Amino acid sequence: MRVLSKIAVVSLVATSFGATPVIGAGQQFVTIGTGGVTGVYYPTGGAICRLVNKGRKEHGVRCSVESTGGSVYNINTIRGGELDMGVAQSDWQYHAYNGSEKKSFIDAGPYKELRAVFSVHPEPISIVARKDAGIKHISDLKGKRVNIGNAGSGTEATWNVVWGAMGMTNKDLKLAAQMKSSETPGALCDNKIDAFFWLVGNPAALNKEATTTCEANFVAVDGMAIDKLVNKFPFYGTTVIPGGMYRGNPDDVPTFGVLATFVSSTATSADTIYAVVKSVFENFESFKKLHPAFGHLTEKDMVSKGISAPLHEGAKRYYKERGWL
Repeated sequence: MRVLSKIAVVSLVATSFGATPVIGAGQQFVTIGTGGVTGVYYPTGGAICRLVNKGRKEHGVRCSVESTGGSVYNINTIRGGELDMGVAQSDWQYHAYNGSEKKSFIDAGPYKELRAVFSVHPEPISIVARKDAGIKHISDLKGKRVNIGNAGSGTEATWNVVWGAMGMTNKDLKLAAQMKSSETPGALCDNKIDAFFWLVGNPAALNKEATTTCEANFVAVDGMAIDKLVNKFPFYGTTVIPGGMYRGNPDDVPTFGVLATFVSSTATSADTIYAVVKSVFENFESFKKLHPAFGHLTEKDMVSKGISAPLHEGAKRYYKERGWL
């Protein structure tokens, strides 16, 4: 049985638990690792659980979400047997499976039991800066106070990759802050930092908070070094933060990013994953309405883009039934 990690658990079902129990005859309880409650990962997990729990009498799977440190934490905790499923950036799905890039993945070795289930929303890099800081391009962050993501998160890991691709280290910053994402708009508007970096689906509450509370602008993330990085890795793609989405930012801002993906492992049964996948795609229009970041999702993209580990057998079974594989 899987012992739950010692962090806050927000349950979407009325039950108490200290392990992954079987609830009643033939019923399975599963937990999804997400991210901070102010980001998009948390409502993503909540949306999936909502649809799973809606059909629990039919398939016997009951679901809850945990607010966690994000991508890297979720993958490592799935590997440790303390989570059944989780949301993770497509790049960290790739690096965990291959045992590359991040020290913890390299030290642990390739995680060949990791399995992709489907992808979700795009997550472009958002760099939000105080307008009086004079930061228009990522290169302008040199010598500035920047929040780079909380320790151990996928955001911090991606920051290190991107900033390294620019030929920089954190020593080139005046301050490399590591506050929780929920703290960053306040810190920006209180002039404690000049900018914050993260990957998030848009529209995002914290981006809106920063741009409505104080004068803030989005920072362009493009150029030769970024093009080289995007061309090197298939899990990256160029995009824009749409003009007019946030106050004081009327023009499109070029950037690039990853996809949020839903992952599990071979330790979670094919029947359980099949039930989860079917719950989402049999209620696809309802799923798209559960968060603004899901509005432009298509079934085709969710089963073909951002998949950088083998598909779980349960997911493959459903996709073959639908004729998608």
